[in-house]
Amino acid sequence: MEQTFVILKPSTIQRSLIGDVITRYQRKGLIVTGIKMMQLDEKILREHYAHLVDRPFFPSLVDSMTRTPVIVMVLKGKDAVEVVRAMTGATNCRKAAPGTIRGDFGMSGQENIVHASDSPENAVIEINRFFKPEEIFDYPMPTFNAIYAPDEQ
Repeated sequence: MEQTFVILKPSTIQRSLIGDVITRYQRKGLIVTGIKMMQLDEKILREHYAHLVDRPFFPSLVDSMTRTPVIVMVLKGKDAVEVVRAMTGATNCRKAAPGTIRGDFGMSGQENIVHASDSPENAVIEINRFFKPEEIFDYPMPTFNAIYAPDEQ
């Protein structure tokens, strides 16, 4: 099973959408193997968004992402990165398809509800950036056989 990383951004916290977003992932069949609330700072955001540091909007991104604590999560499932990215929708919420998290809950390109890893390789990097190994749990799910066929496990 693959793991992926998700941040529930301050827009999610401020709009009381935490339960709605997490419920969508769980109803899909993804397993929450790590979850915590934390306050991000500019140092970790410069590392996490290194590819955006030189962009003119980076200061407003830092302001947005430090406005409130965030919730960081590790989700596990078959093709978890691809599944979560599909559920997330386009970066600009106005262009995100209805039925996606961003399409249903957002109207902004920046205040876009969640961050989701874009590749299995980046998921590993991001998980290690935000979680210690002992903060990730592997536990049996009684519904596992109802979610996956035997050849998918």
